[in-house]
Amino acid sequence: MHRIDDEQRRIRLGRRHLLAPSARADSAVAVADAVVALHATDAATVHLSVCARMADPAVGSVEKALYDDVSLVRLLSMRNTLFAVSTECAPSVDASCARPVATKERRKLVAHLREDSNGLDEHWLADTERQLLAELAARGNATGSELSAAVPALRTKITVFPGTRQETVQGVASRVIRVLAADGRIRRDRPRGSWTSSQFRWTAAEPWPSSDPAEARADLTRRWLLAYGPATEADLKWWTGWGIRETRAALAAVGAEEVLLDSGAVGWVSPGDISAEAAPEPWAALLPGLDPSGMGWADRGFHLPAAHRAALFDRAGNIGPTVWWNGTIVGGWAQRADGEIAWRLLSDVGRDASRLIEAEASRLSAWVGPARITPRFRSPLERELTA
Repeated sequence: MHRIDDEQRRIRLGRRHLLAPSARADSAVAVADAVVALHATDAATVHLSVCARMADPAVGSVEKALYDDVSLVRLLSMRNTLFAVSTECAPSVDASCARPVATKERRKLVAHLREDSNGLDEHWLADTERQLLAELAARGNATGSELSAAVPALRTKITVFPGTRQETVQGVASRVIRVLAADGRIRRDRPRGSWTSSQFRWTAAEPWPSSDPAEARADLTRRWLLAYGPATEADLKWWTGWGIRETRAALAAVGAEEVLLDSGAVGWVSPGDISAEAAPEPWAALLPGLDPSGMGWADRGFHLPAAHRAALFDRAGNIGPTVWWNGTIVGGWAQRADGEIAWRLLSDVGRDASRLIEAEASRLSAWVGPARITPRFRSPLERELTA
């Protein structure tokens, strides 16, 4: 079996994830396609991940793709998590990952409505959705609060898990909006405030055309292997949230080839993608929490020293802001209240590396400008640097 060692995996990461300066992109869409999908749970992450990989980073370029051209779209998809993907990739993400999530979200909401003593059901939900969509059509866009004020049904409260220790009273507005967004019938428009805000306006959208889920899984696997291969079956299963049967079928459908990894595990690559690649120029990167380069594999041992994990991940397994050197995570960073970008190394990388990391910190500070960034999921080191 052909072997691809960890050094080659790090070389591929630097070039294919557009982190080496010579590999940087000129558009937000090119970045999204290079890493397949950008984590979007934290609004700032999309901008930070894109701009770290652009030759000329600018918030306006990302906002244009998200809200003017709508060439990047947010989908509740892999692992029931919000991602931003290109409109070219979106149909495959929708059919392979988002549709099952949307079905589950709707089923869960209807079950909670039926459990409540107010006699609500799927017919009430359908009527409420029609009212919400009509209001959006009249307004063009609106926040959740504005929609709730205009549609009385959205102010309804329900008791979920009645009679149990988990019993609680919830408003339905956010749940109804979440289901409509998962169905692709509404989408997030410009936020209230700056690009770091998660208080989005909503606007109407057209659902993606239906396609065969197996074909969509194969297409998504093909894209993922080009960006993240070699990677294990377990990596793909974790990243997508698929079952083992769907994962294996997708790998077979694309003709993925087996390779041996330094860990001793079997990895998979796209057909013929086994040639050794020359290392790019030395590179450093400051990547945000939840960046795809840190969250792309279940087993991150080839680029993450085990001793660094406790400082860089929260308890739920979310990675915080990281400092990279030639494909390895070597530290973390944070933005302090006065705007300073502070960073700390957890590995000894030498003076030349430290100078390049300092240059990247200055580049980040320059395009971020007066904005202030607090990750939604905070790592111990990020908290320490901002204390």
